Amino acid sequence: MPSTHNKGDKPWDTDDVDKWKIDTFSPNDNIAGPFAEESSFAVLFPKYREIYLKQAWPLVTRALDKHHVACTLDLIEGCMTVRTTRKTYDPAAILNARDVIRLLSRSVPAPQAVKILEDGVAADIIKIRSLVRNKERFVKRRQRILGPNGSTLKALELLTQCYVLVQGNTVSAMGPYQGLKEVRRVVGDCMANIHPIYHIKELMIKRELMKDPELANENWERFLPHFKKRTLSKRRKPLKVSDKSKRPYTPFPPPQEKSKVDLQIESGEYFLGKQAKERAAQERREDKQRAKQAEKEAKRKQDFVPPQEQSSVAMSKKKRKRADEGKPEPKKKKRRREDIDEL
Repeated sequence: MPSTHNKGDKPWDTDDVDKWKIDTFSPNDNIAGPFAEESSFAVLFPKYREIYLKQAWPLVTRALDKHHVACTLDLIEGCMTVRTTRKTYDPAAILNARDVIRLLSRSVPAPQAVKILEDGVAADIIKIRSLVRNKERFVKRRQRILGPNGSTLKALELLTQCYVLVQGNTVSAMGPYQGLKEVRRVVGDCMANIHPIYHIKELMIKRELMKDPELANENWERFLPHFKKRTLSKRRKPLKVSDKSKRPYTPFPPPQEKSKVDLQIESGEYFLGKQAKERAAQERREDKQRAKQAEKEAKRKQDFVPPQEQSSVAMSKKKRKRADEGKPEPKKKKRRREDIDEL
């Protein structure tokens, strides 16, 4: 870290020196020798990851052997374990190995998960299920992180330089610390009903502003978009709005509705015994069944009811009506003699 108490000129402190650079940890840096105790971490994995982990485990073993960290895969208990050995020299290697098995259990591919062993790459697993209570709302908001055909997720990965994987109730991210910070902010706001596209626009503007050296020491607030939150009226409107102007004004409140017990006392059912109550309830059910059965039979018989024929009085009314309107009566068809003989 740069010195703050002594600000004099130093001949070795030049502009080309990166004061924030983290040098790689070599075996020569471990002066104390091997660790006094063994450290180990164990992570459970789901059943559907068993076949993939069995195939990819040689790759994981080779990557961890370079850092002298031992690993075991227990398919019976569904558990992955990493532990230090006598040859382990880097204290942070076991923590990186723990992140590797955590990412593997969250469906991150093995070639991508072993990149966490490199310097400058960190991992973050964000739990999102507890942020939204409703299941349907949670599924919709989780889909917003992916976007149509994964376009939103791809844009987020390019802007933050992180690898992001949405799996089940978690979001796994890998990359630099600054990028992980942005990913966590975007995912948290997405679960709080703020669309990721707003953050993507902001990140794109910041990316362009970083290229301009003149704006390095200025405030970027005037360039960033400010989206106003539109709050809709949450007042619940009733389904049936009654006109109160037609009602006569009364200073007294409406009478209290009778409870179920009051109605039973009025009918006398309250004072009946248990068997009598059951009998009364059975009778009511039977009465409802009879009424329903009678209604169904009446509906069934409607198809067999003959239509009403026109009476002679109705026919004479039709003749009178035609005479008033001046229409001639329809002529009757004369039967041929052959038809009469046949009859």
